[in-house]
Amino acid sequence: MILESALLDVRPGREDDFLAAFGEARPLIAVQAGFRSLELRRCLDEGRRSRFLLQVEWETPADHTEGFRRSAEYQRWRALLHPFYAPFPEVEHYGEALLTA
Repeated sequence: MILESALLDVRPGREDDFLAAFGEARPLIAVQAGFRSLELRRCLDEGRRSRFLLQVEWETPADHTEGFRRSAEYQRWRALLHPFYAPFPEVEHYGEALLTA
C-alpha cells in the first residue's frame, strides 16, 4: 500500500464551491483499480482555511500514476477540481509507515 499526499491550496473564497465539486469528483477516483481509501482534511490554522490535505491510499504507485491519471475519469476529475488550485499542488507518494503511535 502507498499513500498519495497533496496539499491543495484553493483560491480564497472558493472553498465551498471546491467542496461541492470534490463531492462530485470523489466517485470518479473511488472506482479506480487499486484505490483503497481517501481523506480530505481542511487546515484549521489562522490564515490557512483555504488549504486542504488530500491523502489517498493506493495498492501501488502505478495505480495512481498510470491507472487513474490515464483514465477517462481523471479527465473529468481534472475539469472539476483543477480550476480551484492556486498554485497547482505538488503530489507525493509515501511507502509503509516506519513508526506508528
